[in-house]
Amino acid sequence: MRVFLLYSIYLLLVLSPSLVQGQGHVLDKPVTELCLTCICEAISGCNATAICTSPEKGTCGIFRITWGYWVDAGKLTVNGEHPDSEKAFINCANDPHCAADLVQNYMKKFNQDCNDDGEMDCHDYARIHKLGAYGCQADMPYKFQSVFEECIEKYEDEGFQ
Repeated sequence: MRVFLLYSIYLLLVLSPSLVQGQGHVLDKPVTELCLTCICEAISGCNATAICTSPEKGTCGIFRITWGYWVDAGKLTVNGEHPDSEKAFINCANDPHCAADLVQNYMKKFNQDCNDDGEMDCHDYARIHKLGAYGCQADMPYKFQSVFEECIEKYEDEGFQ
């Protein structure tokens, strides 16, 4: 069942059209769909039912987006909402397409080689997402790191990219 859920989220992110708008449109997407799926799995278990209704409660949606992350990623919105409203933040963070586009924008803006291996890859993006743009060289929380690594290995073994 969990594999089906993750594959369904993967298909949702890849195949469905998005009505995402905002100040910082996603022009190119540095993060692969596999990487997005594994970040989602590690950060929230891709639990799409765990939505938030208030940014004061911390993080929202399957990627656990904060207000600050949303602002840094360009204040994307769903269906043309006003980009400075709390409702626009909540709706985007809770929408898998909009939230995935936020992650793409954030990575484009703050890309860096967090683990000093000489390349920008999914491991760096996971660190930036979890630890923030200016803290990505710190140690990763064990649970996040282990779930993320397990996900990457599993899907690479199955041939997903």
